[in-house]
Amino acid sequence: MNRLKIIKVALACVWLAAPLVVLSGAAWLRGAAAVVQNPPAAPKGKAPDPADFVGTDTCAGCHDVQHARFMKTPHAVLESDPSWKGKVTGCESCHGPGKAHVELMGEVVGNGTDPHTVADKRIRKLANEPPKEAADTCLRCHAGREEHNSYRQGEHWRNDVTCTDCHFAHAPDPAPPRGESHTLVASKTRQAPDSSVLHMLKGNEAQLCLRCHSEQKAQFMMPFRHKVLEGLVKCSDCHNPHGGFELKQTRLANFAASDAVCVKCHTEKTGPFVYEHGPVTVEGCSSCHIPHGTQNPRLLKRPQVFQLCVECHTNAHAILGDEEGGAPNTPSFHNLTTARYQNCTTCHVRIHGSNAHPFFFR
Repeated sequence: MNRLKIIKVALACVWLAAPLVVLSGAAWLRGAAAVVQNPPAAPKGKAPDPADFVGTDTCAGCHDVQHARFMKTPHAVLESDPSWKGKVTGCESCHGPGKAHVELMGEVVGNGTDPHTVADKRIRKLANEPPKEAADTCLRCHAGREEHNSYRQGEHWRNDVTCTDCHFAHAPDPAPPRGESHTLVASKTRQAPDSSVLHMLKGNEAQLCLRCHSEQKAQFMMPFRHKVLEGLVKCSDCHNPHGGFELKQTRLANFAASDAVCVKCHTEKTGPFVYEHGPVTVEGCSSCHIPHGTQNPRLLKRPQVFQLCVECHTNAHAILGDEEGGAPNTPSFHNLTTARYQNCTTCHVRIHGSNAHPFFFR
């Protein structure tokens, strides 16, 4: 009897302590998330002394080629403001204070040593840093905008894809064709959004993405596909390459739909509808369609429409004893061996949702 009483007391203590454990765990997770989402703006260690910054003009004395390329980029616009939002601008905003580097190079040149043989040049090189640290350097300025705020929650961050894998830091506009000026090339760039000049990309947006996403490259070769390789649609129209909380880093829109990205273009499928189709509402467009490309018309997963329909509309749930848990079976007069009933959307026209009939008739 005493043993039973002890067990009851122990269970009561566990039951009372469980909410406290859950709450404390949630508080710890929120604190950890805050640390991840809001890393310190200053680099680790001692904050740099303002006297250690020598200015971009000093850097240009030796790195004249890189400086010429840098001056043709949007980053150079900040050179007119010596302290943009309280941050150092120019070369040292990314590479760190240059005083020690300049002094070391002066000693090396004075000794007649080749500067390229010096292992420690006392300057930051993003190419030699871990991908996440290099990305942190960019995010010190580029964070705070909706496009980049969720970078640390994205797949690229987790897989060590950093900013400089896709973007140049200081590269010029592409060399203009013979007889054309950079101004003319820039005007053409604004008319051709897939040009590598846009956002300082290292190449065409689709080409950059498909270097890694080889499965999607094969899908874009299918007979029925979104026209990404043709330039009519861009990867970033549907995905945010800088991260996000959604599956596959898809973009959100002002729609209460499970596939908000799709209905931005396919507005007639938006809804809400009086009679909604379950798979569209719960699973989304990808329950029936392969968005990048397929060999089937309308990007369907199956060659025939009825093959998709009968995947849900069978009596399998009734056989398993779940009379109300599945989609209704097709009526007995639907003989799917005849061509008359093999195209379900001939009658069930509003298959994405209807305001008129629960069976999605017109």
